[in-house]
Amino acid sequence: MHFNPYGGVAAELAVRLVNAAPDEDLGRLLAEIGYKPIGVIDARQDAELRRWIRELDAVFRDPSVDRLNVLLAKTTGRPYISIHDGRAPHLHYSEETAPVDERVKAYTAFGLATLFCEAPTRIGRCARDGCDTVFVDTSRNGKRRFCTTQCSTRVHVAKHRRRTAS
Repeated sequence: MHFNPYGGVAAELAVRLVNAAPDEDLGRLLAEIGYKPIGVIDARQDAELRRWIRELDAVFRDPSVDRLNVLLAKTTGRPYISIHDGRAPHLHYSEETAPVDERVKAYTAFGLATLFCEAPTRIGRCARDGCDTVFVDTSRNGKRRFCTTQCSTRVHVAKHRRRTAS
């Protein structure tokens, strides 16, 4: 499935944030993804991003119009069309001069909202018991249930062993 490249990247950033380890350096994570401009993430912004990650996680647990509208309302998003760095016109969801936490919140909220409007069933959480990894389902048929082949294999091997043991 082909998603809007800007909305898709924003939804993937939401995935990366939710799947981040609790002690992961969020500035480094943003830099690895290529999110710009990063600027300095101070203690207040770090704490706010970590609180935001919990809200994003709730969307992956139960994606709904109401939950996403609440998320959108909590941002300082003011969408506008931008042309910079030789790129084609594309949307920005907050001012480039806004603090990093505010920009990331608007970006991820709008990305997940766009994804939900295009294909709500593609916002996923691994179906293996004990795995809380989230993902955006970009599979051809849109039937992805597991975060990785490894989780899928574990579930299917366990089912096979239960069947053959009976």
